[in-house]
Amino acid sequence: MRTKTVFIIIFTALITIFLMINTDAVEFNFIFLKRDISKLLVVGVCTFVGFVLGFWAGRPKTTVSTYDREIDDKGSKGGLSDEDRDYIQ
Repeated sequence: MRTKTVFIIIFTALITIFLMINTDAVEFNFIFLKRDISKLLVVGVCTFVGFVLGFWAGRPKTTVSTYDREIDDKGSKGGLSDEDRDYIQ
């Protein structure tokens, strides 16, 4: 297995163990109200949001494919002589 896969498995197991240990309800003070909510729910939601934000921030940027089209268009305008085309092929 790759190191990344092993790290993900270990991290997921630790998060799961942590969530199962903290199942008691605690009082959370939201902006306008107070609620008794399970720590499991709060930590689980925060972990999920963290994964989503991390994935969103770390995803590869989209590449512009119009540059390839411009290069292809220039080549098809006849910028090369017949000798050059024969040499390339």
